[in-house]
Amino acid sequence: MHQSNKYFTTNQQVSFLSLYQTLYRCVLEDLYEFPTLEKDLKEFQKLLRRRHTVDDCPPNQKSKQMYQQLSLKENCLQLRGPQTETREVICCVYVSTDSYLSVHTHPSLEAHELLRIVALKMDKAEEDMVLAVVSHTGERRVLQPSDCVYSESLTPQGKLVACRRDLTEILPPLTDSAELSRRPVRLLGINTWDVAAALTHLDWSLFKSIHEQELVYYTLSRVPGSGHTAALSVLLQRCNEVQQWVMSEVLMCVSLNKRVQLLKKFIKIAAHCKAQRNLNSAFAIIMGLNTAAVSRLNQTWEKCPGKFKKLFSELELITDPSLNHKAYREAFKRMKPPKIPFMPLLLKDITFIHEGNKTFHDNLVNFEKLHMIADTVRMIRHCQSDQPGNEVIGVDSVEVRASVNYLHIIDNQQTLFELSHKLEPRA
Repeated sequence: MHQSNKYFTTNQQVSFLSLYQTLYRCVLEDLYEFPTLEKDLKEFQKLLRRRHTVDDCPPNQKSKQMYQQLSLKENCLQLRGPQTETREVICCVYVSTDSYLSVHTHPSLEAHELLRIVALKMDKAEEDMVLAVVSHTGERRVLQPSDCVYSESLTPQGKLVACRRDLTEILPPLTDSAELSRRPVRLLGINTWDVAAALTHLDWSLFKSIHEQELVYYTLSRVPGSGHTAALSVLLQRCNEVQQWVMSEVLMCVSLNKRVQLLKKFIKIAAHCKAQRNLNSAFAIIMGLNTAAVSRLNQTWEKCPGKFKKLFSELELITDPSLNHKAYREAFKRMKPPKIPFMPLLLKDITFIHEGNKTFHDNLVNFEKLHMIADTVRMIRHCQSDQPGNEVIGVDSVEVRASVNYLHIIDNQQTLFELSHKLEPRA
């Protein structure tokens, strides 16, 4: 009888321990929504610590637990946007050895649709081209018209290339191409406000799909192909490509007068994006104009009117990194939602908080660190708290949409500098 009671008591202990652990996890999940639970959570920690539970784990496991605690519901993350089959993606098609066409589209895009877009953008005959997947070993597989072209696993296993039907590349390297001199600069014929509005609407469609938990996954986990940062990854890719697009458009323009017009165009577009509270694209355009390959074009900048230089100098202030980006933070704080922040800086803030503060102190969770991360992450919810109004309305035409949806981008730094030095040789 004594042994039976002892056995029963042991089972009770195991049961209570399991109950404490379950309650502890539940309180962790609700902590962000109900901060007053922090006191209860500390009591649970004290109880569990005595029973060799989570607080006594080896140091090399604590980072993983911290990530799980911050993610709240690791296996139940629901994005605030379209589901996977209808979400927006960016598809890259290489049209030469040093440049690609970035197409903003949906994952179910078929090869014949993409080929039509490439042909129109590159002024080529669609019937003379095919799309192929090129592996890292150089092997090519031609896609059939009805094949789906988008794949999250395509890189680094392979890339999409637009080829002639004999499987040679559609364009030679840009530095060797005589076609640049005949290339029309379509952007010059489009209203700058309309281009900025199209950029903002596209960025907003990506930004509103981001769940704040994605920032935690991205900075604390960085698990490739997890699917938990899909919307955030697309917006970050877009920001990087807008910067490269600005550089590419300027450096692919061989006419000095047209190049000056392009500078004026991009400065005005950046100003409009800022006015539309889209600091993601405004930042990207300013940084694109500030890169070494573009900023060294002295003849081009000298011909730019003074009022545009003055406007550009004023815009540059929001990218000034001094005093921890004080100018940007103050300007962004003054803006009412809806607004789109410069996402790389937001991720940098979370990373600094995570890496600059210990997760545990004396085997207890550092709640001050949790609160700092939570406050930063909540900014996403605040920025998404309204919809863009009439102040971001532009002319929605096929030409305007194409100008921002299909970007011809040079992704080779050496090519960019070679083009820059061909346009304006070093004195």
